[in-house]
Amino acid sequence: MSQEENKTEEGHYLGLHNLSPQAGSKHVRKRVGRGHGSGHGKTSGRGHKGFNSRSGGGVRPGYEGGQMPLYMRVGKLRGPNKKMSMPFGPFRTYTTGVNVSRLAEKFQAGSEVTPEALVEKGIIKNTKIPVKILGDGDIAIALTVKANGFSKSAREKIEAAGGKAEVI
Repeated sequence: MSQEENKTEEGHYLGLHNLSPQAGSKHVRKRVGRGHGSGHGKTSGRGHKGFNSRSGGGVRPGYEGGQMPLYMRVGKLRGPNKKMSMPFGPFRTYTTGVNVSRLAEKFQAGSEVTPEALVEKGIIKNTKIPVKILGDGDIAIALTVKANGFSKSAREKIEAAGGKAEVI
């Protein structure tokens, strides 16, 4: 960038020494409780009595002045026993997804792929969470893959390459 491009409208060069905020973007802080003459003395702009005038006062988030709040008006889908709800708690299942392209990169032909082998190669972190093999990418080598689950396309690609897909 040339120095001619660095010039401002006033003809000065733009640099760290002459940067300033845009006019009107910065406001002076309101100093409350500094006497009658300030216009914000005594009650400091809070009015007389009431919840918001007190120290620590103010309504909680979602409070609508006694009206039934929105979070209580809308329907809930809570718990694993509802038809449309997401299971949670002890009923929720998690899996770690591993694509077949990662298996093709990290393993040689004819090797056995287990969750323990995936941890050794650094593909997954631990064997506590079940492993599901997913079908993204291509695989051209024959592997014996042992996992907790397989997607339909992953199973087809592994078997098309001459390997075996076994559910643990």
